[in-house]
Amino acid sequence: MPVSLADIVTTLPSDESWGPPTTTDALVEGVPYAPYSKGDKLGRMADWTTEGKDREGRGGRQQYNRNYKDQQVYGAGTSSLFAVQVAEDESSFSVVDNTRTSTKSRGFGRGGATFIRGRGRGGRDQRGGRGTFQRVGQRGGQQNAYYDNRGGRGGRGGRRFGGWKDYDKPQRNRDSSVNIKPDWQMLEEIDFNRLAKLNLETSTGEDIDSYGFLYYYDRAFDRPPVKNNERKLNVVDRVAYNVTTSQDPIIHELAEKDEATIFATDNILSMLMCAPRSVYSWDIVITRTGNKIFLDKRDGSSLDMVSVNENAADAPLEASEGNKDSINFPGALALEATFINHNFVNQTVIESDTSKHEMPHENPFYNPSEETEALASKAYKYRRFDLSLEKDEDPLHLIVRTELDAVVKNNISGEDQLLVIKALNEFDHKAQGSGGALDWRTKLTSQRGAVVATEMKNNSCKLARWTVQSILAKADVMKLGFVSRTTPKAADRHVILGVMGYDPRKFAEQMNLNLSNGWGIVRTIIDMVRGMKDGKYVLVKDPNKSLLRLYEVPAGTFEEEEDGAQEEIAEDGGEE
Repeated sequence: MPVSLADIVTTLPSDESWGPPTTTDALVEGVPYAPYSKGDKLGRMADWTTEGKDREGRGGRQQYNRNYKDQQVYGAGTSSLFAVQVAEDESSFSVVDNTRTSTKSRGFGRGGATFIRGRGRGGRDQRGGRGTFQRVGQRGGQQNAYYDNRGGRGGRGGRRFGGWKDYDKPQRNRDSSVNIKPDWQMLEEIDFNRLAKLNLETSTGEDIDSYGFLYYYDRAFDRPPVKNNERKLNVVDRVAYNVTTSQDPIIHELAEKDEATIFATDNILSMLMCAPRSVYSWDIVITRTGNKIFLDKRDGSSLDMVSVNENAADAPLEASEGNKDSINFPGALALEATFINHNFVNQTVIESDTSKHEMPHENPFYNPSEETEALASKAYKYRRFDLSLEKDEDPLHLIVRTELDAVVKNNISGEDQLLVIKALNEFDHKAQGSGGALDWRTKLTSQRGAVVATEMKNNSCKLARWTVQSILAKADVMKLGFVSRTTPKAADRHVILGVMGYDPRKFAEQMNLNLSNGWGIVRTIIDMVRGMKDGKYVLVKDPNKSLLRLYEVPAGTFEEEEDGAQEEIAEDGGEE
């Protein structure tokens, strides 16, 4: 029987509400409830983190869910009413055995989480090479020590055991070494991954001419210092020159004679060859005039400064990044290291007018009529390298001005050996930015290899540059001094803790430094500039990324700054 519309209307409730009729079967004192069992657990009304509960997170939601891992979501109790409760068993289960088996455990072993010297086989999931290096500055016995995962073949290396959880550490924002102006035109952008694949085999080079003189090295510094009688680093005022390529009169003469196509100094060339190891920003000014290319540096360039712990995992912080110790800022440390290197070279030689190694020509930058201070022990060797390829129609030669610091007699043959002398410095092995360095005063004699290995890691770029400079100069020995502050808070007083000598070529092998890769980088940059018009270019290392940028700049760039600096120097001299 069909229902009429009037009948439907009459069945509607007479009040203003709409919907199904309200019953009193599911009400308790007027409040609705859902039937439940006393065996059910009351949980959260809604769980928005169930996706992350079973995921092995290292923080964040995992830490939040830890307090609720055994609770159930509202409404889930019906299906799991008769399920076996295993929460108590799971809460007591642990992957790692935390029980202490012996009070005399040394912390070594295959599966242990602590390593003392950091050269063990790693954890059970990591095998290979020198898998992990411990940050030794930690307190002994800590399990959450930091590991530098150096590529074991299995597992996740030392990070498997915990660590500092620095996966979300914010990226540092460093400033560029040079102010990029709007009228600069970017031509190329080169990633470090591309540079690392380059290779060019080159000969050892040939000597063109030598200038200056060298004092003999004092072998007394090779002997370890007597206890409680440390050698102080003295201030020795001697004149040393660091003239850029285009202002070198000898390079101008060689360019006019068409002796080569490319001209540079070892300071500039070593930075370019070791570019993939660099972290801080730097820049090189490239000038093309005809078929000649000059690699220059600016006045006050970062290339003249000696960086400290540039490659450390936790490099020194700036004031804006929370560093409250002003003497340990990166700029202050670089200035201190540059000061140390200048004085260390002058102190470790025996100054004698009757006993010194004279080069064929005098120092080209020294003018005895104007200079009043004595010259430092320094020799300049101009050397030529062949960068030609088989496809080149004309040979491509590079002339570089190299520097030597001293000379020493060979104990066996009695011949003079040429030295390059550099100094590593320790500021505070407990301070931020020390890179987990050992205490040199106690470990330099007993653990010399560990000290040098730590420096190779924290100062990879600096040591690579020094090694390249030694090889370019064809030095027989590279002397490395270890200089430390008298007290960690005194940045102007230092002591010499020891000196070590290395064959530069063998030292390069220890550092995994490939000179063929460096020559490949130089040839690649030169080919870019050769394909461009005459003018001035600037190669800048990005301060926050692993890449180089090549800019075309106006011809007068940097010249106004240099003129202004010279005027200020002249005014200061006139006031005195």
